[in-house]
Amino acid sequence: MRRAFLRSLLAGAGSPLLGGTAAAATRPTRKTTAASEAGFTPAKRGGGLGGAPLAPPSSIKIRRVRCYAAPKPRPLLSQSNQVVTIETDQGITGIGEGGAPDTVRPLAGLLIGEDATRIEHLWQLMYRGHFYPPGREKLHALGALDLALWDIRGKALNVPVHALMGGLTREHVECYSTAFPSKGTLRETARACIEAGFRAFRISVADPEAGQPFDARAMVRKSYERCREVREGVGPGGEWAIDYHTRLDLSDAVRLSSLIEELEPFFAEDLVRSENPAVYRVLRPQVKVPIAVGEQFGDRWDVNELVEQHLIDYSRVTIPNVGDLTEFKKLASMCELHYVGLVPHFTGPVATAALVHALASGPAPATMEILGTGPEPEPHLPQHFDFHDGKIWPNGRPGLGVEFDPARATLALEVSEPYRPNPLFRRPDGSITNW
Repeated sequence: MRRAFLRSLLAGAGSPLLGGTAAAATRPTRKTTAASEAGFTPAKRGGGLGGAPLAPPSSIKIRRVRCYAAPKPRPLLSQSNQVVTIETDQGITGIGEGGAPDTVRPLAGLLIGEDATRIEHLWQLMYRGHFYPPGREKLHALGALDLALWDIRGKALNVPVHALMGGLTREHVECYSTAFPSKGTLRETARACIEAGFRAFRISVADPEAGQPFDARAMVRKSYERCREVREGVGPGGEWAIDYHTRLDLSDAVRLSSLIEELEPFFAEDLVRSENPAVYRVLRPQVKVPIAVGEQFGDRWDVNELVEQHLIDYSRVTIPNVGDLTEFKKLASMCELHYVGLVPHFTGPVATAALVHALASGPAPATMEILGTGPEPEPHLPQHFDFHDGKIWPNGRPGLGVEFDPARATLALEVSEPYRPNPLFRRPDGSITNW
């Protein structure tokens, strides 16, 4: 009796589980418009039980990748604000950010004809498909493409990316400001930053006068005086941080860290050069202030020993530099396991929007960097992330919640043909192994 009742109830709702005709009748037909074909605005989908979104097609094939130069391109390759789009046969286009045409091209060729819903598989394909693991610049390009794949997945399901990552754990993401506009003295600027709602005010090791050499010992003394002024400015309830910018040698980094210890910085960043992460085994016992490292690193294999051996207190890695959300969420889990916080470096507006999804749905302590007082208007990105009161607020827009206007950017690359220079070997279960 109960079984018959449930069967009649599901059939009346048009359950796809029973393969009934009612389910087919409620399934909308995708309408293709110029905007949805280009994929520059999130696709709106209806139908389903109680107005819930319907399941997307089981396979969404990638048919084209494009790169666009932003109106104000960044000169730093690994902080690129190039927009990358992945177009599919279902009329959904994912929006990403990062890389350069020459670094995106060989990775994009691996994606053509692939199923966009298999994000982890495609990450492995791009990472391993050319045999040699990508360096940091190519990993930055991989991240741009991975970001677009997550955007496609969210749009196909009509949900924000943070819903795909387990849902929100935070109401907002706290921010610290770099290059906050001067309000006169350094003390007054630091105070204004905290009053604007930021958690912390960030400075760097002092610069030499124009045309003068960098005298490390003199800069350490000058930096300490600046830190004292900032500490007074943020007050007892505010935080401050300092970036050493890898300018100092080990002995000077230790000396500055000892001087500022009494001022209780939120963190000290990039104390020494990043080529040899093992140097932190020597540095860590000599430094008591919290250490943040990762801006100049890539995926988890760059920083795993720093995290696992408790040589740093905060991971400074960011996206798309690490290979974007697919890699970042693994790195964030590693940090949680070892009680290391997240203080990601700033990036472009699309990647920042993606980073908010990852941080807002993760458990590890997290505060992210913002330039100045917040994002400036971007003509080619009429919508990206929601910032006010010194914080970034998650939203419910599908995918990354970003809109892109290609008419306000310059097309720099288009890839629509597959490119597979090496054989692709698979294990018996179908997973990728190296050639």
